[in-house]
Amino acid sequence: MDFDLQTLWNGLGWPLLRLMFFISVGLMVGNLIEALNWTRVVAKLAQPLTRVARLKDITGASFSMAFFSGITANTMLAEAHEQGKLSDRELMLSNLFNSLPTYFLHLPTMFFITVPFIGDAAVTYVGLTLFAAFLRTAFILVMGRLLLPPLPEGCVVCRLDEQQSRNWRDALVQTWARFKKRIHKILRITVPIYILIFFVNKLGGFTFMEQFMSDHVGVFSWLPPKAMGIVVFHVAAEFTAGLATAGALLADGSLGTREIVLALLLGNVLSSPMRAFRHQFPFYAGIFKPRLALKLIAANQALRVAAVTLVGVGYYYLSR
Repeated sequence: MDFDLQTLWNGLGWPLLRLMFFISVGLMVGNLIEALNWTRVVAKLAQPLTRVARLKDITGASFSMAFFSGITANTMLAEAHEQGKLSDRELMLSNLFNSLPTYFLHLPTMFFITVPFIGDAAVTYVGLTLFAAFLRTAFILVMGRLLLPPLPEGCVVCRLDEQQSRNWRDALVQTWARFKKRIHKILRITVPIYILIFFVNKLGGFTFMEQFMSDHVGVFSWLPPKAMGIVVFHVAAEFTAGLATAGALLADGSLGTREIVLALLLGNVLSSPMRAFRHQFPFYAGIFKPRLALKLIAANQALRVAAVTLVGVGYYYLSR
């Protein structure tokens, strides 16, 4: 397949440069916060939740930072894991714990995209996905309580409290040294994987898998036939394509709010795992080791699918 320079720049060059820029910024911010010992402050914001889940100070700091930057939050976890401050189990639970602030990070965009298409139904759909995000967090709190050992009595941020804050000069020197060491590894891993996924996508690999999924949605016979069009466009194209279809069917009275919401939830469950892998794996593999990155993405998507499915089933029966 031939690619002209404009296609390569728009589809690969510019997105890759933008990705590396945000990864670099996130890495610098995470290292600087750690070096200045500001982690103690942001960790205290999440202290009530981390105490319940027996999660460490760095998890609370990462949770708080995830409301602003998922890359920075994951960088903080990766650094702590490599330094032996987080076990594999703690890293997994901490990464899953960040799903709620990550959801809030994208909530305004999602809400203001859905409202123009489906009006009042957007409130129901977004509300249900928000409830699913809270369910995921509640599950992680329970799992942390059951699987992790108790923290030191009366202290979540005690390790950070015992450290002295560095001055800006020392903090910047340490931050730059750690940044240079880590950015080389990220470049070696992220760039080849991103390029590979770009060409797999352009050669139709992801289209084939998404088409296969859309061809087999007929098993969901509990939805009206017209609603299946929303699911097919949601899976085979993009979220906005499903929304556009939903908006048209809602406007002409072909489907009601209940059917629209159920179709969008089903499309969400079927389409998100593949898209999450396509968009998240390149930078996850740069921040974490590739094998670990796959495990984290798989666990996140499995938990997300389970929560959205549970909420969807509840809505199906309660709205009858």
